[in-house]
Amino acid sequence: MAVEIAPLPVPPTADASMLKDFGREVKGVHPGHLSPEQFKEIHDLLYTYGALLFRNVDLSPEQQYALTKAFDPTSESYGHGNKKTEGEKKSILHPDLKTIPRVPQVQLIGNGTVYDHEGLAEAKLKHPSHTTFHKTRISPEDEEKGYTRFYRWHIDAALYDLSPPKVTTLYGVTVPQGQRQRVRYDDGTGDELEVPLGTTAFVDGRTMFNILPPELKSVAVRTKVRYAPHPYVWMAPAHALSTGLGIVSEGLEMPYDELPPWEESKIKVLPMLWKNPVTGELHFQVHPCGVSELFIDALPEGAKREGALFPDGAHLTDLKEVRDLLYKMQRPAIAPHLVYPHDWQEKDLVLFHNRGVLHSVVGAFKPDQVRAFHQCNLAASDDPKGPSEEDVKKWA
Repeated sequence: MAVEIAPLPVPPTADASMLKDFGREVKGVHPGHLSPEQFKEIHDLLYTYGALLFRNVDLSPEQQYALTKAFDPTSESYGHGNKKTEGEKKSILHPDLKTIPRVPQVQLIGNGTVYDHEGLAEAKLKHPSHTTFHKTRISPEDEEKGYTRFYRWHIDAALYDLSPPKVTTLYGVTVPQGQRQRVRYDDGTGDELEVPLGTTAFVDGRTMFNILPPELKSVAVRTKVRYAPHPYVWMAPAHALSTGLGIVSEGLEMPYDELPPWEESKIKVLPMLWKNPVTGELHFQVHPCGVSELFIDALPEGAKREGALFPDGAHLTDLKEVRDLLYKMQRPAIAPHLVYPHDWQEKDLVLFHNRGVLHSVVGAFKPDQVRAFHQCNLAASDDPKGPSEEDVKKWA
């Protein structure tokens, strides 16, 4: 059968013109039974549109792993390392992940207690909540009224030792239905966003770069980002901003000498902008919670210096300064009209370009609302490529 595509349903909260090139629903093929020619088409569609949706698909963990691996055939281990995260009790990710025993690259995530599931006799799942991670929280009274927050805007990546996965696949096995919720940004802007219960929210890294003013585009194209060693352990004692877009600078991060053993050579220093291998476009791809330093190159020879930020380059090591600059650059792209909040149905499969979009868990479930999803991403065989010399000349 031929691969057919249709636009994703854009919610009324979004600016359809800004999301016209983001996301497509794929019809006519089964993602677990793709011919080489069909996979090549799916591969290019994913990098072109950032996210692909397959509705009403029966998909085994083995098929999900095979599909994910096809995007990077030499990749093997789960994006955070097989079973390593589960064994690291101090990691902020520890409560959220359970491994499918026979396919350890596929994780079971969700909420409530799941029984006799793919070789797991019993699994207690916990939906991440802003109440345990943010500096401030919505009152229990307002939560009862349906108010909630983005949990953490992020890229699926260990950000230490392992290279960021190219693709993440998410499969909805059990999807509870319930009242829609309203995300509060609580950052003084008054921004709010109505979302389906338990949505996954996406923003396009291309848009994040494209809407920047020229002086910040120039910074982005010249910057490399250094992540902390074992960043999810490092950030665990700290608190997030109310938008879920980074950490409040209070000095609560775990000192480096108290982290699990780490090596300088395994610390990740990655470009601020990642180049799309199919379209050649630049995506602003930074996990704001894990960043420790920024390296900004000087303007290239012949570039206009008037009005430029950091014309002679800079090495920013003050965490508050680093985070404030990142927030200034990233916050415009999570404005309500630029967010795609997916309305999950059972047997939905969503593939997203993990090197091209940021996403966030959203909302809160009651303990008796059972939700079970299969998630797969694989530590990549290489690091993402940054801007070319031509890109730097064009934007700096």
